[in-house]
Amino acid sequence: MALEVINTGTAANSGDGDNLRAFATKSKNNFAEIYADDYVTSARIADDVALGGNPTTTTQTAGDNSTKVATTAYADNAVANAIDAAPAALDTLNELAASLNDDADFAGTMTTSLAGKLSTDAGAVGTTNLADDAVTADKLANSINTEIAANTAKVTNATHTGDVTGATALTIADNVVSYEKIDDEFTTLDTLTAAATVNVDFDAAQLFTLTPTSRTTLNITQPKIGITKTLIVTGAGSSYTLSFNVGGASGTFNLIAGEYDDTSSTKNLIQILCVSSTEFWYSISQIAS
Repeated sequence: MALEVINTGTAANSGDGDNLRAFATKSKNNFAEIYADDYVTSARIADDVALGGNPTTTTQTAGDNSTKVATTAYADNAVANAIDAAPAALDTLNELAASLNDDADFAGTMTTSLAGKLSTDAGAVGTTNLADDAVTADKLANSINTEIAANTAKVTNATHTGDVTGATALTIADNVVSYEKIDDEFTTLDTLTAAATVNVDFDAAQLFTLTPTSRTTLNITQPKIGITKTLIVTGAGSSYTLSFNVGGASGTFNLIAGEYDDTSSTKNLIQILCVSSTEFWYSISQIAS
């Protein structure tokens, strides 16, 4: 039912308005209409209406993403769900920000910082990761320091007996340095690999063998003054020649006697003596026929 219009007449005492009964009836009907259920619709509420006092309404279901009115209970529930079980010291945004040092790019800061840290993976800590003299006695376990002290006592000014005697100044007994005790450079055989340039390392062996496959330069490395090395070069039957270098440079090589014979299977015994770092004397001989 729509609201009824009450006719109050055109002027006071004009007699053309509603009579008292009609006025009362219409007033009653209008009040019934106004107070009827669902009378107040969205269209009848002002956009900027202010609700004073303590009005209440239905609390919506958590997570309701609509334009319905949110009660204080709804808001408190939403905040509680966001905080969940966070400890009291971290249940506000300000406390969370403070725990991150108020750093808006905390993740980037941590990535940069961690990039400069030493890995804890097995084998990650090598000698290159330790500064010189960084590992002091204080940083070693007591057991290690004890072992170091014990072994130092054994070698510092210790008295030696046997083939080597003495304390601060040691003496090697006569006739105790046997062939077996001499370094490999005086006792071993080294088979050289054929190439255009073949290194003859004075520290590698005493005797070298080679069968050339082309014209060959024998390049002396790590020469030792006064030391003689022996080479047995087997001819290849192709008129190959031999020449000498020292450390990749020409040097001085003085031929005492003989010449290289590349006849197939011919054994050439070359003995070369170092007289300075760049000068050598050598001879070449073959098995007598």
